Amino acid sequence: MLRTVVLLAPFFISLFWAITLAGDKKKYGAPRLFLSKFMFLVAIIFARHFVFFAPFPDLFIYFDIPYQLLGLTIFPLYHIYFRLLMVDKKFPLKSHLWFLIVPLLEVLVYCVAVLVTSPGDYRAWLLNQAGEAGSAPIRFLNTMLVVMHITFLISLVLTLIGNRRLIKKYGDLAMHFYSDVMDSGKRNVKLLNYSILWLSLSTFIFVVIGRVALMPKDWLIYTGWTMFTVILYVIGSLGFKQKMLNPCLEEDDPMPEETHPNEITVRKRNELMDKIIVEFAVNKVHLNSELNISDLVTKIGTNRSYLSSIINQKFKQNFCTFVNSFRTEELQSLLRENSHISNQLLAERCGFGTINSMKRAVYLTTGLSLPAFKKIMRDSSQYRIQAISSNNHIG
Repeated sequence: MLRTVVLLAPFFISLFWAITLAGDKKKYGAPRLFLSKFMFLVAIIFARHFVFFAPFPDLFIYFDIPYQLLGLTIFPLYHIYFRLLMVDKKFPLKSHLWFLIVPLLEVLVYCVAVLVTSPGDYRAWLLNQAGEAGSAPIRFLNTMLVVMHITFLISLVLTLIGNRRLIKKYGDLAMHFYSDVMDSGKRNVKLLNYSILWLSLSTFIFVVIGRVALMPKDWLIYTGWTMFTVILYVIGSLGFKQKMLNPCLEEDDPMPEETHPNEITVRKRNELMDKIIVEFAVNKVHLNSELNISDLVTKIGTNRSYLSSIINQKFKQNFCTFVNSFRTEELQSLLRENSHISNQLLAERCGFGTINSMKRAVYLTTGLSLPAFKKIMRDSSQYRIQAISSNNHIG
C-alpha cells in the first residue's frame, strides 16, 4: 500500500499543479500557463513509472513511445518556460522548434525500430531488457536507447547552461513575475533552475540504475519518488506565485495599419495632445492602475487609432510605455519625499497596482532594478537635504 502511495505521489502532485496553474492567459500570463502544460506532461511520465512498478505490463507497453518523446523534450520545454519568463512573450512553435528537433527525430527513428521488431521480442525487451539479443532489431533498439540516454544528458546540461545564462542576463525581468513586499532579487527564478537540476540529476541516476534493478528495492523507490514529489511541489508553488504583470505593460499597441499620422490635421493633433497632457499632468489618470487605452479614448473624445498615432509620432512610444513613464515620475516624487516608504504603498499610490508591475516598469523605463532606483533616489534626497541645511546655516 505504501509503495503504491509513494509511486503515485509525483503523478498526483504534477496533475494538481497542471490543473491549479491553468486559467485565462490574460489573467495569469504565458509563463504560468506554459508551466501548467509542462506539469501535465510530467504527470504522464510518472504515470508511466507507476504502471511499470505496479506492475501493469500490458498497459506499460503503450506508454513507451510517448515516454521516450516526453523524456527527451522535457528539459528543452523547461528552457522554453524560462525564455517565457524573461525574453519571449508567447510560445510560437515555429520559433522554438529548433529546441525540439533532435529529440523529435530520434523518437521518430525509435518508432521505426519498434515497428520493424516483432511484437514478442519488443515486449520481452521492453519489460525485461531481454528478447532475442542477437537479432538486428533488438540490437538497434539497444543502440537507440543508448543514443537517447546520451541526448537526455546533453539536453539536461544545455538546459541548465541556457537557463543560467538567461538568469545572468535577464534575471531582473523574470523576478518581476514575483510580487513580494520585500525585494527578492533573483532568488525565485534561481530556485526554479536549481529545482530542475535536482529533479534531472535524480532522474538520470535512476535511469542509469535501471527500472528492473529498482523493482525489488522499496527503499530506493521511497527515497527517489519522495524526492521527486518534493521537487515538483517546489516548482509548482513557484509557478503559482507568479503574478500577471500590469496588463498595460504586456499589451502591444502598435499603430493600426488603417491609420496614418498624416490623416490627422495639425490643429486636430495639437488639440488632442493638449487634452492628453491635461489628463496626465492635471487629472493624473495614470494613477488608476486599471487604466487602458479605451478609457483614455473616452476621456478625450477621440478614437483609438488617432490616440495611438499621436503617442507613437510625438513620443516614439506605445501607450503602455507612455503611461508608465508618468507612473515612474510619480514614483520619483514620492521617493524624494520619503525614501523609506514600503513597496506595496508605492505601487498603489503610483498607479502600478502591484509591486511586480512597478519593478517591471522601472526596469523598462530606467534600465535599473527597483532597489538600485530607490538607492539613487535616496542618495539624491539626502544630498538635497544636506545642501538645504548648508544654505540655511550660511544664511
